[in-house]
Amino acid sequence: MTADFISRGRSLLLLTALLVLYLLFWPVAIDPVAWNAPRNEGLTGSFAPNDVLASARIIDLGAHEGPEDIAGGPDSLIYASTANGDIIRFQADGQGLETFVNVGGRPLGLEFDQAGNLLVANSMLGLQRVSPAGEIELLFDRTDNHPFVYPNDVAVATNGKIYVTQSTSKFTPQNSGSLYDASLLDILEHGGHGDVFEYNPATGLAKSIMQGINYANGIAISNDQQYLLIVELASYRVWRYWLQGANAGSREIIMENIPGFPDNINNGLDGRFWIGLVAPRNELIDVLADSPLGRKVIQRLPAFIRPAAVPSSHVISISGNGEILMNLQDTAAHFPAITGVYETRENLYLSTLFGHKLAIFDKANLADQ
Repeated sequence: MTADFISRGRSLLLLTALLVLYLLFWPVAIDPVAWNAPRNEGLTGSFAPNDVLASARIIDLGAHEGPEDIAGGPDSLIYASTANGDIIRFQADGQGLETFVNVGGRPLGLEFDQAGNLLVANSMLGLQRVSPAGEIELLFDRTDNHPFVYPNDVAVATNGKIYVTQSTSKFTPQNSGSLYDASLLDILEHGGHGDVFEYNPATGLAKSIMQGINYANGIAISNDQQYLLIVELASYRVWRYWLQGANAGSREIIMENIPGFPDNINNGLDGRFWIGLVAPRNELIDVLADSPLGRKVIQRLPAFIRPAAVPSSHVISISGNGEILMNLQDTAAHFPAITGVYETRENLYLSTLFGHKLAIFDKANLADQ
């Protein structure tokens, strides 16, 4: 055995030891919490694969990117939030695209109030209100002396109260590199940093009404104003929070073990709610749910090796009790990463986190479903 061979062997052992030490002990931004992920049943039963969405028509947004949420305005135009801070709008058929206003930051959830103002959950700036003339007002960006750091979606009641999700109070687009990076960190940590806030415009006060959510995402209010539905993306479930009645102030799970990451939830017609499944669940993340060390090791890997979202096109509609009413997919994922749905009598408008396109699905194609 030559001295050169021995030297190379020692170098290899040293490098191996350093790699192991790095994977086990290098500081990372997350402090994972052990939990029991439900077994993923996949696309079976009510979630069985289909190609209904394959007929969706794609419209080009030009320079505008990432239309994450969509809302219909009192002017009959369709509004969408985009990555560079623009709120764009266009006619129902996709024509006449224009920029309505730039709100700065990264706007996500959109909703119109009774006065025709556009409410914006801006992930970098707070809750904003935009008048029909385009005047921007910051409603709140702090709660109880704590920064409101990651607003995601918004719902407004007929009495004027506004409900906003804060996805995470720990990981923000600013301190994590991007919106996407912040979401991945919070999902991997699973530390229950999400909240739901109630804001009263009459008093200018906001209060947390629901805490401990693992990446609070979409929120919607029932037509009868009795309850909120809140999406807990990182736990694959939907909560119902009662606003009125004997159960006011209480919450319950109405849907769980969803085979994907549920994102926005929007009111549809006839009392239904629409949810976009932005990506399928990741098997490795589920397997390591009860292993904080394993998830730290994942975070220490190079970014290109870590689990990433798999392209898919999948939306569902549910009742207020969590019953699946419709399950629409495109197995070829021509329009991937669908975050949500805005429904009119004629169309479904599909929002997405990425890309320069938006999809419109003609509901006439549901006739045979």
